[in-house]
Amino acid sequence: MVMKQSADVASSRRKARKLHLSAPSHIRRKLMSSHLSKDLRTKHSVRALPIRKGDEVVVMRGQHKGANGKVITVYRKRWYINIERVTRDKNNGQTVPVPIHPSNVQITKIKMNKDRKNLLDRKARGLKDRKGEKWTQKELASVD
Repeated sequence: MVMKQSADVASSRRKARKLHLSAPSHIRRKLMSSHLSKDLRTKHSVRALPIRKGDEVVVMRGQHKGANGKVITVYRKRWYINIERVTRDKNNGQTVPVPIHPSNVQITKIKMNKDRKNLLDRKARGLKDRKGEKWTQKELASVD
């Protein structure tokens, strides 16, 4: 029998599903994260980032596997993103974007801004601390 890891978190499947599906928008942002490509992962020392409009992604799973493009919408309420050029034709001839879950895509180019840069630095610092690696003088100076 496996014991609970944390007394603060319910281990019930029903409660976990309820918390996940009724999560507020600021928590859904983190839950709607995507993995970074191998070169971005080595460059930034980060595995995954919350997806945002303007990121360039490639679809890794599903019917549209291999398709790539820019994220045009992040629909947190419905747990999906839309990507340019990933569309479907309706019966009346109209084209509509196909909803894709962010866990099924990989970020190939990050839309960078000041906040995103800080997030990447913070996550990389935390990873380095967990691995017990030494800090260089340059890295220590950039923290202050």
